[in-house]
Amino acid sequence: MKLLKNHPFHLVDASPWPLLGSLGAMVTMIGLVKWFHLYKINLFMLGIIITLLVMYQWWRDIVRESTFQGLHTYKVTMGLRWGMILFIISEIFFFISFFWSFFHSSLAPSIEIGMNWPPKGISTFNPMEIPLLNTLILLTSGLTVTWAHHGLMENNHTQAFHGLLISVLLGFYFTILQGYEYIEAPFTIADTVYGSTFFMATGFHGLHVIIGSTFLLVCLIRHLNYHFSSVHHFGFEAAAWYWHFVDVVWLFLYITIYWWGS
Repeated sequence: MKLLKNHPFHLVDASPWPLLGSLGAMVTMIGLVKWFHLYKINLFMLGIIITLLVMYQWWRDIVRESTFQGLHTYKVTMGLRWGMILFIISEIFFFISFFWSFFHSSLAPSIEIGMNWPPKGISTFNPMEIPLLNTLILLTSGLTVTWAHHGLMENNHTQAFHGLLISVLLGFYFTILQGYEYIEAPFTIADTVYGSTFFMATGFHGLHVIIGSTFLLVCLIRHLNYHFSSVHHFGFEAAAWYWHFVDVVWLFLYITIYWWGS
């Protein structure tokens, strides 16, 4: 018997994923402690595998609810929009902490680093080389995401596909270049506060690029399976918002850490 309801909200069914997700997070955290202290990565990898499996199945259920069961009404979608907006705001404050640390150390260098910025002995990156190329890559990917969005709104499946595909390729290309930059870096995260702030800020941004690229890749797969329409594609919009946030953070990183800070 179908249960009738007199409200537009989606009351989710009983699900094992929140409990299993918290278990995966706990195992991952304990695994990190074991890795750092005993130099054994096995428990950490187990936690990552559990978390990834839960993510896949939890989000699979959400896709089913929205695409095939029609449970994401206008009210539900607005709640999801506000949830994504608040999440991005929390991410902004996350990066503000890194910029705060960088400016605290660079605007008034302490005696321990010779009152110089960058500290003596640190060879910085040339901002006109890989960092500038990565800036162009991310700015271009922002344009192609917008191209894909317009293709979706106009019911142009091919244009949306091309825009999404190029965005995903550019995102992973950025990651490859940043990985090469890290391998060739003349300093490490242990080299004074400069190395710490540089690798923490750019490293976490790199992690966000990987997450955003994966987000867009999932949207590309869903688009190929005709999950989106011109009026119902919040999954893609959330990915586009996140990607634009990643673009803007990189611009601040490039201007402050790579260009001004060097």
